[in-house]
Amino acid sequence: MKTARTKLFKNTRLLGMVTLAVIASPMVLAQDAGWYAGLSVGQTRASQDEASMVNSQLGGGYSLSTLNHDDRDTGYKLFGGYQFSRNFAVEGGYFNLGSFGISGSTVPAATFSGTTKVKGLNLDLVGSFPVTDRFSVLGRIGANYADVADSFSSSAPLADPNPSKRDTNLKVGVGLQYAFTEALSMRAEIERYRISEPTGGKGDIDMVSLGLIYRFGAKTPTPAPRVMQPEPVAAIAPAPVMPPPPPAAPLSKVTFAADSLFGFDQSSVTPSGKQELDKFAADLKTVNYDVITVTGHTDRIGAPAYNQKLSERRAQAVSAYLVETSGVPASKIVARGVDGAEPVTKPGDCVGKKVTKVLIACLQPDRRVEIEVAGTR
Repeated sequence: MKTARTKLFKNTRLLGMVTLAVIASPMVLAQDAGWYAGLSVGQTRASQDEASMVNSQLGGGYSLSTLNHDDRDTGYKLFGGYQFSRNFAVEGGYFNLGSFGISGSTVPAATFSGTTKVKGLNLDLVGSFPVTDRFSVLGRIGANYADVADSFSSSAPLADPNPSKRDTNLKVGVGLQYAFTEALSMRAEIERYRISEPTGGKGDIDMVSLGLIYRFGAKTPTPAPRVMQPEPVAAIAPAPVMPPPPPAAPLSKVTFAADSLFGFDQSSVTPSGKQELDKFAADLKTVNYDVITVTGHTDRIGAPAYNQKLSERRAQAVSAYLVETSGVPASKIVARGVDGAEPVTKPGDCVGKKVTKVLIACLQPDRRVEIEVAGTR
């Protein structure tokens, strides 16, 4: 037991020195560093010296006549590690390589059977050699501390029916690894575990396994947004430009003296004024019009602001009467007012600024309501 511990200490110290050398190297500064863990399961195959096992248990007085061996089983390993760079990692874990059996007969006549179970711990230096961004080739070398336990039965006396041994030996392997994402990878490996047999001598156990690895803290890159290329659009001939419709042409223009429609300085249509408008509306029924514009005018007597309001009220009164009594659509009639800025009289016709009956009578033509009918011929 003391010898096994001494060997384990020496191998661990050697592997630790290699690890420190890797950490100190510039390659450790790569961005692929991080912790990971995994599980691998596979088939194991043992290569042992069965003859020496029988001889150690039964002594030199017996020799094998027949020997059967069961050297295959299922094994697994749980492991974790730290990736220092894209190329180097240190990995340790627990392994169970299964159990292996032998049976047979001897001369002198006796029967013999035995079972070997192997489990333990390992610490490896793993080298990774990327082939592509996702695919890598692996190689490993390390130490395994294996607990090898035998169990024998025989019709002849046995030296030790349950021998066991713990020892540290070499471990090597190669493999392939494929990264599905930065966090999840799959690994296929072939590994050889060197073991010390309890009955003396050395043996090898090979494991062919398939496993999954999860890398902690790995960030899955966000895929770059796809840039949608615009589909080619067939050239479309521009639609022919249609000329704008001709503006509404004036069909007729009727002028009513304000004195015939309203009282002096008033905006209510008088009865006689309504008769005048009725005659106009009757003639309008035979016309295809688009719009009717009613414009009220005043003379220059009085303040312009007052005259503007009076002219607007008179235009609105005429428009309202035509809509209400003559069936003119309200959407086709426009009322507007103009103060004395558009007189019919000329500047020299009515002289004076003082309001007299003579001046009021002279400016009578300026006080009017014009009705203009426009449409398309």
